[in-house]
Amino acid sequence: MIARTLAAGLIAGVVAGLAVAALQHVTTTPLILAAEVYETAQHAHDVAAEHAAPAFEGLRRTAATSLATVAVSIGYALILLAGMLVSGDPIGPRRAALWGACAFAATGLATSLGLAPQLPGAAETDLAGRQIWWVAAAVSTGAGLYALLRLDAWIAQVAGAVLIVAPHFFTPTPAAPESTAPAELAAQFAASSLAVQAMSWVLAGALVGLVWRLISQDETQTA
Repeated sequence: MIARTLAAGLIAGVVAGLAVAALQHVTTTPLILAAEVYETAQHAHDVAAEHAAPAFEGLRRTAATSLATVAVSIGYALILLAGMLVSGDPIGPRRAALWGACAFAATGLATSLGLAPQLPGAAETDLAGRQIWWVAAAVSTGAGLYALLRLDAWIAQVAGAVLIVAPHFFTPTPAAPESTAPAELAAQFAASSLAVQAMSWVLAGALVGLVWRLISQDETQTA
């Protein structure tokens, strides 16, 4: 069981991670680079020197980002698989993709209402405060979704709704609504980041469900 779980998570995570990394390369990465130009200009540095950086640096950055994305996707796949195993849900591509959508709703969609994805140069509150709120909002939303979708008692569903809404009464706000990047660029980045994160969760779920099913079928035939 452990070997099957690890194999399914690794295979699904690598494939999903490579796909998402390619998507990031043409969506969010150019926006980050553009924002860094504005941030550099704001600090009175030489923008031309930024663009004249060796191509090797760009390749290193792309490789590091892609590697991190693959690692995150493997984590997503293993988390989703563990959740389905603990809950006793049947594991398949469609079911796992739905789990991925719910995970995105808790860790991406709900948390973005208080802490939207931001470009370099944006004003921020204290890092520790943002991290604590993000974790609390993600856990609270996840528990609320579980209560709404898996429990039948009306009191549990009311509690679930409360858990989903409650964190947003304590949303951290930046000290000043300032950013070196244009508002249009920031809005495009926030939307693109959420879309990429949603695809990452759902794709990791669908693939881990598919790989799990294929490995299970192969083990059954071998036995």
